[in-house]
Amino acid sequence: MQIFHRSTNTISRATIFGAIFIVAVLLWAAIQFQRSPYVTYEGVRKPQPVPFSHQHHVAGLGIDCRYCHTSVETSSFAGIPPTKTCMNCHSQIWTGAPLLEPVRESYRSGKSLVWTRVNDLPDFVYFNHSIHINKGVGCNTCHGQVDRMPLMYQNASLQMEWCLACHRAPEKVLRPRSEVFNMQYQPPSGAHPVKFEGKQYDDQLALGNELKREYHLRSVSDITSCSTCHR
Repeated sequence: MQIFHRSTNTISRATIFGAIFIVAVLLWAAIQFQRSPYVTYEGVRKPQPVPFSHQHHVAGLGIDCRYCHTSVETSSFAGIPPTKTCMNCHSQIWTGAPLLEPVRESYRSGKSLVWTRVNDLPDFVYFNHSIHINKGVGCNTCHGQVDRMPLMYQNASLQMEWCLACHRAPEKVLRPRSEVFNMQYQPPSGAHPVKFEGKQYDDQLALGNELKREYHLRSVSDITSCSTCHR
């Protein structure tokens, strides 16, 4: 005797396939959410005590990154400038601007401004600025064209897949150390060759591979090892 109607088989199959489809969609949605700016803060301009413009200071005034970020070549941290660095100029220009009152108050009181960190990695990730700088990784490779940012924002997702893309093929982004802080630097091409050690390069991979040897980069297996960044 048949207990269930034959249509039950069709309903069962549809239910199983439907459940698989729903789970796949939910998984896809979760992955997309995890990569979205809502989670990564990519492209998000965070509020600051003073609306500092890199565009004005870097592109407009031509101030070198190292004037403010003094430890970037020797330390794991790029460093946030003390108020005195700001006042080197602003004790003489824009001295009464209401916009800069928090800076003047910080200088008078000796209490540091509390800046909101823009590029903030999780505590379980170790990142060293000096290593990247001294191996020929340009500032704007990671931070983007800060000279075009009226308000600073995070240029990339900073997720592991983004870091690994570079660590797996560093030759694609390396540049001569003399060009690390040059925001206008262009990778070598036929129209814009790059000179290094007296030799002219018009191909990024050729230059990058030469720089890997010259700057003694560790092997890809080393720099993609878990213990390199997770210590």
